[in-house]
Amino acid sequence: MAISRSSMIARLHKTLKKKFTPYTPNTRLSVLEQLIFACCLEDAQENDAQRAFNAIEEQFFDWNEVRVSSVKELSEVTQMLPFPRQAALRVKKTLQSVFEANYSFDLEKLKKENLGVAIKKLYKYDGVTPFAVAFVTQTALGGHAIPVSRGSLEALYILGIINEKEKKNYNVPGMERAISKSKGIEFGSLLNQLGCQLRRSPYGTTTRKILLDIAPDAKDRLPKRVDKKALARQEAEAKKEAARKQAEAQKAKAAAEKKAKAAAEKKAKAAAAKKAAETAAAARRKKAKPTKRTVTTKKKKALPPQKKTTKKKTARPTGKKAKTTPPAKKKKTVKKHTASKRVARRKPR
Repeated sequence: MAISRSSMIARLHKTLKKKFTPYTPNTRLSVLEQLIFACCLEDAQENDAQRAFNAIEEQFFDWNEVRVSSVKELSEVTQMLPFPRQAALRVKKTLQSVFEANYSFDLEKLKKENLGVAIKKLYKYDGVTPFAVAFVTQTALGGHAIPVSRGSLEALYILGIINEKEKKNYNVPGMERAISKSKGIEFGSLLNQLGCQLRRSPYGTTTRKILLDIAPDAKDRLPKRVDKKALARQEAEAKKEAARKQAEAQKAKAAAEKKAKAAAEKKAKAAAAKKAAETAAAARRKKAKPTKRTVTTKKKKALPPQKKTTKKKTARPTGKKAKTTPPAKKKKTVKKHTASKRVARRKPR
């Protein structure tokens, strides 16, 4: 009969309590401090993560100075961690992303928001891993989540708790249901220590014993040593594959540049043809307009002087027929007869 996933997780918890000592995280830290501490804690022992976190706080003036520091400088400060460069890169990316989003390093407002909304915002920050989100949810936001590092994920796959697809998608379904909220911090710390042990010594006897005690059928899934010749072949194949991909990328880039150049030339030709058509149309319109004819008259030879003849001025003929007005009638002049003349003309009686 197949064992259920919940039973396997419960067995894992019981065995890990015998192999490792759980630690209790400092819940008095701010949200940002918990986030930075999670960047140091992933796949590392708690005491090493605490030393790295304290070193960052002591050797830098503030979080902005940490943000502008190089990964090399940060990895030198966190050299007590098993993977200092990876932790330094997570710290730098996280601080840079938080600052670009908020123009500050204050994330306390996430405590006042809905848990689902706060978790989505945390996932949007560059450099923040699923382990860090779950750790902050557990220690700062009051939610129930189990932090799973890359080493822990690999251990869960070897134990048969998750399959290959779930491992690829970084998904452990049923974890929060199998482990209660009151046991979440304890189980998360034990699981992280198992992941740290696996990543630090994947072929060690202690690691193999712990895994086989939990799942005796995990022998076929345990990490296997690769001999030097096989490793050299793998590296050669990887280099060959990388060279092939690079050649394909260069070929694709050249094709894209050629296509862009052809498109630019086509566009330039179309623009030139359009301009030529506009010029020709303007020339045709100009040619179609009527032009005034200029009549050139030949100069006549000078004639001998003649007597001036006065000619009556005649009105210029116009296009319309001029109206002929009848000659004005002469007014009859009535002679006024004075009284003396009337008397003189009278006949004698």
